[in-house]
Amino acid sequence: MKLTILGCYAATPRSITNPTSQVLEINGHMFLIDCGEGTQVQLRKKKIKFAKINHIFISHLHGDHFYGLIGLISTFMLLNRQHDLHVYGPKGIKEVILLQLRLSKSYTGYALYFHELESTESEVVFEDERVVVRTIPLEHRVYTNGYLFNEKPGARKLNIGLIEDLGIDRCYYQKLKNGGDVILDDGTVVRNETVTYNPEPIKSYAFCSDTVYNESVIPIIKDVSVLYHESTFLDSESHLTERTKHSTAKEAALIASKANVGKLILGHYSTRYDNIDNFRKEASTIFHTIELAEDGKEFDL
Repeated sequence: MKLTILGCYAATPRSITNPTSQVLEINGHMFLIDCGEGTQVQLRKKKIKFAKINHIFISHLHGDHFYGLIGLISTFMLLNRQHDLHVYGPKGIKEVILLQLRLSKSYTGYALYFHELESTESEVVFEDERVVVRTIPLEHRVYTNGYLFNEKPGARKLNIGLIEDLGIDRCYYQKLKNGGDVILDDGTVVRNETVTYNPEPIKSYAFCSDTVYNESVIPIIKDVSVLYHESTFLDSESHLTERTKHSTAKEAALIASKANVGKLILGHYSTRYDNIDNFRKEASTIFHTIELAEDGKEFDL
């Protein structure tokens, strides 16, 4: 699991910072999460192949989280994309994108699918044999969801040396990988756990931006491997959180602590601050395993 931060600042793009966008590579998938202005430029800088992005998840319809989407969709067209693109986001995202395509007489040569979300309850929005993605309902000024990405358990690993010593035929290898037992020709039952190892622990990633402090997310993200949580403000501006529906670094850390997450990544900083190290300092008084998101930073998770 690898996370690449394309942008992690709030509100407006600047020459030195970019609004929210990130790429999550997990179990063979490359998911784009939010698409603020400049996303495709950042993708090029990080040498991420556009063609590998087939699923885009938009948290909400504030400009710093989706104004880069129409440009990216148009670039896909200019690059002669042929395969399907799926966009997940709040109801209205289809209308706003198709209106721009229609008025500019720009039509995609590939199938463009919109999965519009309205539920205020957590729901599965994508699933295949490797990964499941569900929403994390957040509390912001407009309808907003975070997203939880969970790997599915992998196959068990074979103890080849022991398997060969027991004379187990190769035709049973897949059964063993799937957790099954094997009966030898003499009737001996070989228990799965004696000839296989546990699969790699499954990993999970939760993306929470933008939201006021909201404990209702805790059961959804409980024990997640990595949590990205917005931390727009420092404590000195905590009086702004209720009006803007954003969180402080300390509040993000409190959510991480109560949810028992493995690691917390802070981001979505207000551009009023010159030194983002202060976000870590304030959050570390509550939670200790903390990373700071920065534009272009990669996390090998």
